[in-house]
Amino acid sequence: MLRIVVGLLFAMHGSQKLLGFPGDKPPVEIASLMGLAGIIELVGGLLIAFGFLTRVAAFVASGTMAVAYFMAHAPQGAIPLLNQGELAVVYCFVFLYIAAQGSGPWSVDNLIRKDRRDVLPR
Repeated sequence: MLRIVVGLLFAMHGSQKLLGFPGDKPPVEIASLMGLAGIIELVGGLLIAFGFLTRVAAFVASGTMAVAYFMAHAPQGAIPLLNQGELAVVYCFVFLYIAAQGSGPWSVDNLIRKDRRDVLPR
């Protein structure tokens, strides 16, 4: 459940950057650093939520959040509570956990593994 909820929330950050939805902010330029972040958030969040290529997507998303923290929040101070960087830190470590732990039983990755086991000779 954690993977699904966090993946969908992360994807919404990307859709907000790329499409301006949800919210009332205009979309960012796709050929910019924020556009790249939006692509990673939208695509990576959906991959994580559905559990497809989960470890890779979560690792990339974790790195993206680490970069976001150090570029946008850390220059305003070292303490996440004071520099509004708590969400970036939480996302970073949740995605790192998912990358290490894997997608779990409710995932496309698990379905693919089951199909492979059924086809392989015993």
